[in-house]
Parts: sequence; C-alpha cells; structure tokens
Amino acid sequence: MHLEPARTAVVVVDMQNGFCHPDGSLYAPGSEAVIEPIADLVFRAHEAGTTVIFTRDVHPPEQFDDAHYYDEFEQWGEHVLEGSWEAEIVDELPADEADLVVEKHTYDAFYNTELEGWLNARGIDDLVLCGTLANVCVLHTGGSAGIRDFRPLMVDDCIGAIEDDHHEYALEHAEWLFGEVVTSDDLEFDGA
Repeated sequence: MHLEPARTAVVVVDMQNGFCHPDGSLYAPGSEAVIEPIADLVFRAHEAGTTVIFTRDVHPPEQFDDAHYYDEFEQWGEHVLEGSWEAEIVDELPADEADLVVEKHTYDAFYNTELEGWLNARGIDDLVLCGTLANVCVLHTGGSAGIRDFRPLMVDDCIGAIEDDHHEYALEHAEWLFGEVVTSDDLEFDGA
C-alpha cells in the first residue's frame, strides 16, 4: 500500500510510561511489546517526510471530581496524571521537534483537541494508527477519525492490548465499521 507523505500522518496513540513501562499503574505487556515495531514505523515515516503525531492521555487530578457519568478514575484508578512520569511518552519513542504532540483527556484523540483542525489545515486525509490500547483509545480515535471522513489504517502489529482477544475484537470491529487493517510491512511511504 503506497501512501503519499504529504497527505498522510502516522498517529501514535498513548505510548506512555503509565501503559508501556513495567512500573506504570496500567502497564500491559502487550503495550510494551509494540514499542519496537512502532519505533521502526515512525523512523520510516520520518525518512519519507510523513507527518508523525503522538497523543498523550493526560488527566488533571481533579478532572472527574464533578463528573456526572464519565469517570475514568472510577474505571481504571488514577493514571497518567498531569505532570507525572506516567504521562510521559516512553523513552524509546522520542518525539521529533517537527512532530505534533496532542494532549487528550478522554479515549478519543479528536474530542476537545486541536487534532481535526490541524489535519484539515494541512490536507492530511490518511491516518496510520498505532499505539495502545487496541480496544480503548486506539479504537475510539480510529472510529472518530472515520466519522470525520479521514481514512483510518489500523496497523495490526503496532497496536498493543491487555489481552489478545481485545486486540482481535478491536481490529475486527474497526475493519467492519470504519477503517482498514494493515500490517507495518504493507505500508510504503512514497519517497522513502
């Protein structure tokens, strides 16, 4: 699959210490396992001049104090608190100065962020999605991209999950409803 760098962005979802490092409060070995393939994908994208975007799930400690219903701390416990080591992107995936880093406060990287406008202003249509967790933030971000008329390409071997069946469910659901499932080997950034 050939992708045009000027119209494509690699979106690395939530590859943060809290999820990917053994000392993280929501550590999943499946999240750590995809660091290396994501690093390779990001390297290839940079080499071709393709935009790379990192999302960071970040929660102010008081974010859910007045919540009516949506409360991630109730679901997961406190995690990736603003300013904490857990909220930082893992060291193995350093963001380049040219990369966009989007801070989000929900599962969806488009909700109340600058992401949609930033992509539209640059004529980016195709989103290569990788990161963690498959059935949570990657799935919700991919679905949100699809309903906004972006083309979500879910990179099977670059998406982490807590359990294998979560990974399988998320990608089958994505392919059925709003996106395409590919492997990193399927992708070629023209000009690379």
